[in-house]
Amino acid sequence: MAARQDRRVQRTRQLIRAAFRALLKEKGYEALTVQDIIERANIGRATFYAHFENKDELFTSGFDELRASLKARQHAALSRGGDIAEHVFAFSLDMFVHADEYREVFHAMTAQSGVVVQRLLHKLLLELVRDDVEAATDRGATNALTVDAVAQFIAGGLVGLLIWWLNTRPRLSAAEVNELFRSLAMPTLAAVVK
Repeated sequence: MAARQDRRVQRTRQLIRAAFRALLKEKGYEALTVQDIIERANIGRATFYAHFENKDELFTSGFDELRASLKARQHAALSRGGDIAEHVFAFSLDMFVHADEYREVFHAMTAQSGVVVQRLLHKLLLELVRDDVEAATDRGATNALTVDAVAQFIAGGLVGLLIWWLNTRPRLSAAEVNELFRSLAMPTLAAVVK
């Protein structure tokens, strides 16, 4: 019975998220209301609030799921043996593919809530980049301040590159922009790896 309930919960959350994404494209984030989402998803108010406290929590929950997915990819890559340079930033291609898939939603979100979106992206990517920088550096030879500075530099560049890429025409493929990111990030990382 629990698995069936879990599927119902997942299905309801998917309905809510699909309604949210569609409405973001149509109305933008600021004009969007919980009532709009409820009507589009064809659910009751109590059902919405059983899953999300408000539209802001719904919005940030998408970033939480993306973070979990990217962290799983990162963990799998870092768990493999061999040259660490081949495994760091393994999450980046998945991130670019995800961003490309939700390109229209991204444009709708950044049109009115660009600073909020950039802040959430930076926080998410900084955490991932910092983990990779720490994994690549000899913790005894590289001080925490240097690790943090390099992580901030690479994560800031990644956010900037992502936003540039999503707004550029003609656009590179996700694989091409990922290669561009790696070609820019790896020399920075190499400068501090002892």
